[in-house]
Amino acid sequence: MPKRILSGVVTSNANEQTVTVSVERRFTHPVMKKTIRKSKKYRAHDEKNAFNVGDKVQIQECAPKSKTKRWEVITA
Repeated sequence: MPKRILSGVVTSNANEQTVTVSVERRFTHPVMKKTIRKSKKYRAHDEKNAFNVGDKVQIQECAPKSKTKRWEVITA
């Protein structure tokens, strides 16, 4: 099964080797037919602490790195 890849914006880099990435998705409401924006935060592994708040990054699924980290940053 292929690994999922999501793109989003770094919202926090306070922890060592970890960034928080906010990923936004848009969809049409089934009844109201209005476009809705929902966002979700993912904690991703950043080996070299290379990314700062506001950077656009892509994250990829990986084996669990810690209790909350299941993603890793692959590119800026």
